[in-house]
Amino acid sequence: MGYISELRELIGSRPIIMVGANVIVVDSEDRLLLQLRADNNCWGLPGGSMELGESLQEVARRELYEECNLVANQLTFLNIFSGEQYYYKYPHGDEIFNVIATFICADYEGELRADQDEVLSLQFFSIDELPRNLNPPEISIIQEYIQTRGIKFDNNSLR
Repeated sequence: MGYISELRELIGSRPIIMVGANVIVVDSEDRLLLQLRADNNCWGLPGGSMELGESLQEVARRELYEECNLVANQLTFLNIFSGEQYYYKYPHGDEIFNVIATFICADYEGELRADQDEVLSLQFFSIDELPRNLNPPEISIIQEYIQTRGIKFDNNSLR
């Protein structure tokens, strides 16, 4: 059982601050890896919450491996995202305010394979063909990544 699960047993579903990391995986064609999440049926970035004693880089590496079967050879820090816009209420009622460290990974290895419990599908998407049903807390993260790459893109198409 993980730290968040243990915490939830004590406090129920009331709002908590959840620290975690996610990874923008980019393939050789500059496409982004997204996963169709089992909990809300939205496309999102591989990632998850921090366990006690982990660094943010360790969280990113662990989650990428657990959810996608990929090993990150190199991670590049993008930004930390937090604040009111990163509030999220899960379909089962748990409420969180995310603090997310986002990393970019273009150097990875492994055979892409989805975690059967958390991920319905894994797919690379070109930036101009991103799915409409993106995981709400990650929309602005993906937008910032696109902007840092200097790619002309209509941000309204992600909402």
